[in-house]
This record gives sequence, structure tokens and C-alpha cells, in this order.
Amino acid sequence: MGELALVFFWPALAGYTEAAVAYAGDTLRPGRLVRWAIWGVRLGWLAQTALLIAQAAHADGFPWGSWAGSLNLFVWMCVGAYLVWGCQAPFRLLGLAVMPLAAALLTLAWATGGVDEPTRSEFGNVFLAFHVGLVLAAFAGFTLAAALAALYLWQERRLKRRTPRVLRLRAPSLETLDGLTGRTVALALPALTLGIGIGFARLSRGGAVDATIAVTLLTWIVYAAFLVLRHEAGWRGRRTAEIALAGFALVVLVRLALTPFGHF
Repeated sequence: MGELALVFFWPALAGYTEAAVAYAGDTLRPGRLVRWAIWGVRLGWLAQTALLIAQAAHADGFPWGSWAGSLNLFVWMCVGAYLVWGCQAPFRLLGLAVMPLAAALLTLAWATGGVDEPTRSEFGNVFLAFHVGLVLAAFAGFTLAAALAALYLWQERRLKRRTPRVLRLRAPSLETLDGLTGRTVALALPALTLGIGIGFARLSRGGAVDATIAVTLLTWIVYAAFLVLRHEAGWRGRRTAEIALAGFALVVLVRLALTPFGHF
């Protein structure tokens, strides 16, 4: 499995890295490198899909129950979510945020054993599939929402400053970015709610609340507040964008700082 995994891992990493570099270069010379970036994303994601299929075929149980394995799956979900509409012309600047992160996290997953032979987990396969899958899907959605929020703040700033290059780099309107951020969080939060619920159902059979669970609950509270403030208090724009980024900071804390020390 190790050599077979590398056959798919390196093309995936190369595609994501090439896309990140091409997106960065396209900001300097708009329109020149964007095709290379898009194909890098697509081919990298297809290669990682093949990697995940190979892992599933060789696994005795759920393949991504470890921290490193779940990080591999998380990257795939993030790039997949980006591919839904991120390669369309107005949203290509999202690639500046998503693709360097994808390349870095995929490298980290590989360095920590996330593309090696999966190890068996003490938890049941069905539990892991639903709990890990739902939580990671939610976190991928929050990551995309954070990228949209960051693009909103960047776009707002350059419009206020009337930057000379404001018309050269195509970006969605502030209203579009704000609306997409809200809809992305609205789709991701129910997945996190279900994932947490399944986790607590399993926890009721034995176990204790650890730091990862506590921060995950805090993440849920932040994004729930995001939706309540949008729909009940009418908050829009900069304030909700900042809340989305604050929630993403908690996602980073859960995935990179806390989870390796005692969770999936």
C-alpha cells in the first residue's frame, strides 16, 4: 500500500502546489496563468480521489480514523468544495487562500502517516464514518466560508482605498461574497450538529469530554451565533465576515493543535 499511495500522493501534491503558484502569478498578470491553476486543482483533486479509493480498498475498516488520515480526507473535502464553483472567473481569487492551505495540509498528512497503511481504530467503523465524515465536511465548509470572508474583507479594503488595480483583478461583489458566506455556514452547521450528536451518543457509553470536544462545541456556538446575528439582528458585511474568521481560527485549533493529542 505504501508505494501505491505515493503513486497518487505526489501528483496530488504537485497539482495543488502548481495551482497555488499559478494563482499567485495570475494576480500579477491576470488571465495568463489561470488555466494552469484550474487544471492543477482538478488533476490534483482527481489524484487525491484515487489515493483515497486505494486506501479504502486496502483498509480493514474505516481508513481515515487517525488524525493524519482524517487530515488527508479533510484536504480532499476542502478542495472538492472549492471545485463546486471556485474555478468560475469571479471566484478564482479564492484559490489564493484554498490551494496553498491544501498543499501544506496534504504535506503534513503525508509526513505524519496519513497516506500510509490505515491502522485499526478502537471505535466502530459505522460510528467513525458518520462522526468523522460529518465533522470534517462541516469543517471543510467553514474553511471555504472563511476564504469567502477573507476575500470580502480584502475586496472591501481595496474598494475603499480605490486601488489603481481594482479593475484588473476580477472578484465577486461584496453582496455576493456576503451571501455565499452565509449560505455556506448555513449548510455546514447542520453537518457539525449531527456529527457532534453522534459523538455524544458514543460518549454516553463511556468516555470523558476532552479539550477537542470543548473547542468543537465552542466552534458550534460561534457559527450558530453567526447565523442568529445575520437573520435576527440583521448583521451583514464586515461584522459577520470577522465572526466567520474567528470561527475558522477555532477550526484550525481543533484540527491542528488539539486533535493529535487524543481524538480522531
